Amino acid sequence: MTSEILKIDIDGPVATLTMSRPAKRNAMCDELLEAIDGFFSAPPEGVRVVILTGTAGHYCSGLDLSEHVARDAEGTMRHSRNWHRVMETIKYGGLPVISAMFGAVIGGGLELAAASHVRIAEPSSMFQLPEGMRGIFVGGGASVHVGRIIGADRMCEMMLTGRKYNSEEALALGLTHYAVGEGEALALARDLAAKIAKNAQLSNYMMIQAISRIDDMSKSDGLFMESMCAAVSQTSKDAEEGLKAFLEKRAPVFR
Repeated sequence: MTSEILKIDIDGPVATLTMSRPAKRNAMCDELLEAIDGFFSAPPEGVRVVILTGTAGHYCSGLDLSEHVARDAEGTMRHSRNWHRVMETIKYGGLPVISAMFGAVIGGGLELAAASHVRIAEPSSMFQLPEGMRGIFVGGGASVHVGRIIGADRMCEMMLTGRKYNSEEALALGLTHYAVGEGEALALARDLAAKIAKNAQLSNYMMIQAISRIDDMSKSDGLFMESMCAAVSQTSKDAEEGLKAFLEKRAPVFR
């Protein structure tokens, strides 16, 4: 599955995907998007957590405008909807995804990061949605995924002005969950991945599938969904093991 533009390294239950287009600051082209889609659509057996990162000092600088193909309205819509499909596969595929970020986290790169579940940023990280300065609108899911993180009002200002946020500002906004020192993102990502991989797969799956969807629901619908998730997870073999391990004062061993 490894290609020249997407390096895949598997260490036990953790897969590290490294976007590798250094001359383009890892800008997203159709080939790279297809490679990412291919991995998440059929992840290798035994992988429980994914780390997504870049190379040569950058996470992802967004859509590669030099490879932009002029499309009519229908073609543009279909291209955007394919991005949405891939981002949804990442977000709801069932595997926890950690983004280890540095350098450019711009446009489509920020859309990609927003589809992941845990985000770590080094001081060099720079977050931006510059589409407004290019005469275009976001098309990879930012209006939903980024908008839900920072709010519609702040996202509108971000796009209108081309504003850039650094890692500390991004931490305050929720664009990243951790702000770490230079060169520390991947190490923390590996530590967190090892911790997450020890969780029960069912409860990880429930958290990924349910929490953001509950956020879309009415209060009463969300509470009912919570009860359904509790019923399924708390009557599982993993829950039985977790309770037994707690009573026996040992670490649980999940399936």
